[in-house]
Amino acid sequence: MNQDWTVVVPLKAAASGKSRLGASTELVRAVGLDTVAAAAAVARVVVVTADRQTAADAAAIGGVTVVAEEEPRGLNAAIALGMPAADMPRAALLGDLPALRPDDLRGALEAAAGVDRAVVADAEGTGSTLVTAGAGVAWLSAFGTDSLARHLAFGCVRLEVPADSTLRRDVDTAAQLAAASALGLGPRSVRFSTGAPVSQGGSHREA
Repeated sequence: MNQDWTVVVPLKAAASGKSRLGASTELVRAVGLDTVAAAAAVARVVVVTADRQTAADAAAIGGVTVVAEEEPRGLNAAIALGMPAADMPRAALLGDLPALRPDDLRGALEAAAGVDRAVVADAEGTGSTLVTAGAGVAWLSAFGTDSLARHLAFGCVRLEVPADSTLRRDVDTAAQLAAASALGLGPRSVRFSTGAPVSQGGSHREA
């Protein structure tokens, strides 16, 4: 585990998240928990959520602190709520990366250590999946549609992460879930996903 970083992961209420994906509550929660488990293998994790079941499940993962969000106000507000519980340097990671491999996150955090602010683009190259801020650097994030340009405008350095990195494959649609499945879904997401092919060998990690 990289003790130097704290990663804040905002998780939406499972019952209301991912409307474009058309997924079950169980799958939405599983995607978030697989993301958290992968991140917790690399750094201390702070989960921010208003979902009680998600909070309980996340708290059972080693190295995870849960911050309760009483009234959901969006990704950036949730991240800001979790930041006081984070040690520096810190990062924010989207909670919809069901294929995330710890090594992919670890490599990005190591690269980010050399700059004040950094960002990782999503697979489409317009959004962001990871934003970082070094020690002593004020926190800023602008997740949402076409967020990459906003993060670059904040002074973030775009990290050179391979196009096929699991850190770039967030999931909002069925097609994106299929792409993540081809990379190898985490064990919880595999359990609740149907109709999406799982890469040969199945789940790529234990949590």
